[in-house]
Amino acid sequence: MALADNKTTALVTIRVVVAAIMFVHGAARISFGTVGGFGDFLGSQGIPLGFYVAWGITLFELVGSVLLAVGFYAWIIALIFAVQLAVGVAMVHYREGWFVVGHGRNGMEFSALMIVSLLAIAYANYKK
Repeated sequence: MALADNKTTALVTIRVVVAAIMFVHGAARISFGTVGGFGDFLGSQGIPLGFYVAWGITLFELVGSVLLAVGFYAWIIALIFAVQLAVGVAMVHYREGWFVVGHGRNGMEFSALMIVSLLAIAYANYKK
């Protein structure tokens, strides 16, 4: 399939790669058996039904990422993922600082990159 131009090719590439990262995020949580622990964490932060919320987030990462990759309502899915990651920054990564590795650990630099990428995807795919 030939794409229209370099900008379209670049946007589709970013959309597919970001979707793949989000898919792996959810798939890893399932394959490593950490959905329950994620649910326990959410519950400890005051989120009701943390176990079910964790499963909802995980399943959305799997299904939503596939839909994002193929461009189905990409702007809405990208916004939802951006909000999800922003909440993760607020709940976990902000207090750890900026750096993920090197000069820090578990910081928010990767989340910031993903959020900006998702917002750009949402903006580029929004249909008036």
